[in-house]
Amino acid sequence: MVGVRMINPLSSQVTRVGVVDSGFVSELGVYVDNARAFQWCQDRVLSTEPRADQLGHGSAMLNVIQSIAPESRFLVAQVFRDKWATTPEQVAAALDWLVEQGTQVINLSLGLRQDRPVVRLACERAIARGVVLVAASPAQGAAVYPSAYPGIIRATGDARCSVDEISFLDSAQADFGACVRSPVEGVVGASVGTAYLTGHIAQHLGKGGSAKLKDVLHCLAQKADYWGVEKRVG
Repeated sequence: MVGVRMINPLSSQVTRVGVVDSGFVSELGVYVDNARAFQWCQDRVLSTEPRADQLGHGSAMLNVIQSIAPESRFLVAQVFRDKWATTPEQVAAALDWLVEQGTQVINLSLGLRQDRPVVRLACERAIARGVVLVAASPAQGAAVYPSAYPGIIRATGDARCSVDEISFLDSAQADFGACVRSPVEGVVGASVGTAYLTGHIAQHLGKGGSAKLKDVLHCLAQKADYWGVEKRVG
């Protein structure tokens, strides 16, 4: 059972974190300020009431972010339901809704293989409003979207990192890495690293840190435990 944490206004500020994913389980509702589902129906996106998380991925991402930035409040946009399928239009609608809700940082633990203008434009609108976007990128291989768009922090998993560590990679694939293991069994990889990095950004913002991209990047680089990509032997 998830308990309610008391927020000390003298030591931190509440950071509003947006999550585009599969939703959340009821036990995490204490941390969620608002949630909507975005469904593709008859060639258009419908905004509806969300269902409980059936895939477990969104709940894992909330758990990860909350573990790093416990005073955060969440806004959840559900674009996956009972299977790993969504459309660019759903993702774009989710982003626009999160921006309208006053989200400060958005976690996108997902990746599309092709550039989709509707998603790119939604990302541009969010960035223009001062929202920090963090998106998953594979540690190796071809780029995915939206992490490949300008102005988005590219995150991946790094096996060197414990739950409270990050790495400054500055590689062709990703800007930063973080722990690959979530508290939920079977949920691992770049999406988890993205959520941990979002947690560190939410922590930075909660301490009154600047949301300007250059300042967020500087903060993350300064607190990095590892620099450069992981070197594998053998």
